[in-house]
Amino acid sequence: MLFELHSNCVVGLLLYLCIVTKIKLAKIMKRKLLFLTILCCLTFSANACGTEVTRQPTAENEAVTDNDTVASGSGLFHLTQGENGKPPVITLSSGYTMPVLGLGTYSLHGDECINAILSAIKLGYRKFDTATFYGNEEEVGEAIRRSGVPREEFFICTKLYPNEFAHAEEAIEASLARLNIGYVDLMLLHHPGRNDVEAYKAMERAVAAGKIRSLGVSNYYIEEMTEFLPKVSIKPVMTQNEIHPYYQEKEVREFMHRNGIVIEGWYPFGGRGYTKAMFSNETIKEIAKAHGKSTAQVILRWDLQHGVAVIPGSSNPDHQKENISVFDFELTPEEMARIDALDRNEKHDWY
Repeated sequence: MLFELHSNCVVGLLLYLCIVTKIKLAKIMKRKLLFLTILCCLTFSANACGTEVTRQPTAENEAVTDNDTVASGSGLFHLTQGENGKPPVITLSSGYTMPVLGLGTYSLHGDECINAILSAIKLGYRKFDTATFYGNEEEVGEAIRRSGVPREEFFICTKLYPNEFAHAEEAIEASLARLNIGYVDLMLLHHPGRNDVEAYKAMERAVAAGKIRSLGVSNYYIEEMTEFLPKVSIKPVMTQNEIHPYYQEKEVREFMHRNGIVIEGWYPFGGRGYTKAMFSNETIKEIAKAHGKSTAQVILRWDLQHGVAVIPGSSNPDHQKENISVFDFELTPEEMARIDALDRNEKHDWY
């Protein structure tokens, strides 16, 4: 039915028919009046009642949906699409895809770095994180080339350090040369600093030249990101920050999610000098025991269910396998809440 008759129109029509019947008007007049009445009713119902209206999304509706997604079992990530040894991927705002779990390479150098990456590749890792500051871009690139896996299957991230911002174009070219893998999937500004906007604009030009696919930042929080975004043309796809059960950055996570920016935790286990204590936390140990998992696996799963990508670092093949095997269980809302309650706002690094 194209139109829904208004109830008043229906009543009016019935009364009219009764009157018409009672006074026994001429047949021709009855038909004309009936036609005019029906026409009026249809016109009125079209204006007053209208056709079926489709509910349009509003900013408020979208915000609720986003919050529901973040708070649901899988967070922003469709974790059920992953499996142990094959993390699911997400689509960045640049249009490129990225695994939600990768290998951090900080402190890995020489053969140890190359062998660690080759081991990780065999276990299913395809995302690797490095930086000019780490001093191991050459090793990362060599491992990628030596692996025998097609370049396009990898997602490689590197970063420019603040002391390179003033000569960013040269630093970008030097980084690409050290990696020697054709292009970089993601380049970040390592920290906020003087000339960071100018350095980012140089990275934008490298994107236009096909040398970099996606751009982002690291250690940018709400204030820094709010000031930064209006000054650049390409929105950062990611910010890489310190996040772990003792420093959860809930407001920062929500801010980034609302703005379509992925947040990645570079200290999922608390960082240097703090890992042992975090692995000994009784709450996390109890939850791990309930699932037959390690404390490391529970922490990584907690991050992922909150929509936080992770890059745990390790050169130990056993630990690498353990870290990429977090897609065959799920933490309950109660277990997530118990870990959420561990937040101490305890930052373990200066940036």
